[in-house]
Amino acid sequence: MRRTIHPVLALVGALLASPAWAAGPSDPSKGTVAPGPSSAVPAKKPMPELPSPYTPNYTRGAVPPSSGVPADLAYGAYQRGQYVTAFREATKRIEANPKDAAAMTLLGELYNQGLGVKQDPVKAAEWYRLAAAQNDAAAMSSLGLMALDGRGMPKDPKAGRRWLEQATAHGSPTAAYNLGLILIGTGSPSDEAAAAAQFRKAADAEIGPAQHDLGVLYLQGRGVPKDASKAASLFRRGADNGDLASEIEYAILLFNGTGVTKDERSAARYFLHAASRGNAIGQNRIARLYAVGRGVAKNPVEAAAWNLAAAGQGLSDAWLDQTLAGLSAEERARAERLANERIEQR
Repeated sequence: MRRTIHPVLALVGALLASPAWAAGPSDPSKGTVAPGPSSAVPAKKPMPELPSPYTPNYTRGAVPPSSGVPADLAYGAYQRGQYVTAFREATKRIEANPKDAAAMTLLGELYNQGLGVKQDPVKAAEWYRLAAAQNDAAAMSSLGLMALDGRGMPKDPKAGRRWLEQATAHGSPTAAYNLGLILIGTGSPSDEAAAAAQFRKAADAEIGPAQHDLGVLYLQGRGVPKDASKAASLFRRGADNGDLASEIEYAILLFNGTGVTKDERSAARYFLHAASRGNAIGQNRIARLYAVGRGVAKNPVEAAAWNLAAAGQGLSDAWLDQTLAGLSAEERARAERLANERIEQR
């Protein structure tokens, strides 16, 4: 699924900064893991819908010949990156059935992203509208984002919200997530409760960013009763679904024993995994743990390497710089080589 930054929602992440990043101890050898800057929680982006993958007579991708269910050749080609084939197969489906909403939505997506055809947001919106008229939730959701952005149509935040509401009513969890981002952005307590309800719909569908955002609301007691254990559970699920912000938040709660049984070794593993994925906060946190030997064996060279990787992304740490000042020239050279290797692997 492709991700695009949405101007209307891009700053919502600042409203979802978790208390885990508030001021606290600067020396992890004496207390909790020192917090990070609010930028640790990335700005929230809307989640574009994938085209509806099937109609009642189709299923995703290839299916066993004995099943009696024809494979969705158009969507299967889209998944494999064979966009010209996807366009051709979707067009054939519409010729056979002018009300094939899934094929219409797929054509809308291809025109919207410029995949296999010249990018044309206006044509994309036309196909999405035809599919939306057939009650396709994915098409409604995409129209909502296009209206919010003024892409392929005049910019109209109210219309965009209405499309997202309709898509949510038709069962789209990603539309529910995007609607939640709009609601949380108003700052109204009543809208925070409504946002939590929308995030829950998306979280129940195992959408990682929604699990993170709902977890933050539980951690802060915004729109829902304050409950660190529910926050920890949501962060863990978000981490399992690949959400980096969830991974960092869950690691901090694990390390500090907040809402979950304290487990410094497990926390270190989460920090290390996030660090290996290029997350600057994860790199900084695992560097601190290597520096003092908490959750991992003490290793100043590893600490320096991860500190350099984080600094390369703009996250400097005076405490680490001072703690690691005594490294030998050979140790510093090793750390620099490790840091460069990790940066190149990203």
